[in-house]
Amino acid sequence: MSTLEPCPHLPEAEAYMTHACLTELRSDEPAKFYFKALQYGNYLWQKGHAGRAILAVTRALYTDLDDQNPILEEWPLPYAALFWIVNSHPSHDFPGNPRVSFQHQAIRIRGHRHELKRARAWAVWALIRKSKPSLKADLSKVIDEPSLDSIYAKLMAHGLRYEAQLWTSIMTQA
Repeated sequence: MSTLEPCPHLPEAEAYMTHACLTELRSDEPAKFYFKALQYGNYLWQKGHAGRAILAVTRALYTDLDDQNPILEEWPLPYAALFWIVNSHPSHDFPGNPRVSFQHQAIRIRGHRHELKRARAWAVWALIRKSKPSLKADLSKVIDEPSLDSIYAKLMAHGLRYEAQLWTSIMTQA
């Protein structure tokens, strides 16, 4: 299998990685899990598994980290990485339509920190819509899609102190 260019917004992957790298850390230190999920996402991307890479990076995005965690200084929340992966996917025939996936996450997430996870899912959904407007929405459900201002407000209300500004900077650069 050919190796794709690594994502410049993710840490360098180890030479060989499996999902076990995440399951081993599941309940341990969130910063280690976050970093390993980002690394594993880059590994999967380089191996040509874009859909699985997005899932790994999304696990990092949903990790419970606070503003003061030093890992975020070196590896900010992976909005830029998710945009880059979708934008760099070599085909318009994307595995497991990520637009629909994040749309579903945004309306279905329940439990601990659900408001934050919903806000982040809508934020990634907006980045994907901008990156690959050809990806179809889920037309089987009537969904009240939020405006960019609404997503920003939700990130301001529930996200890390700099999160809304980070997402906005990626939206405007994209």
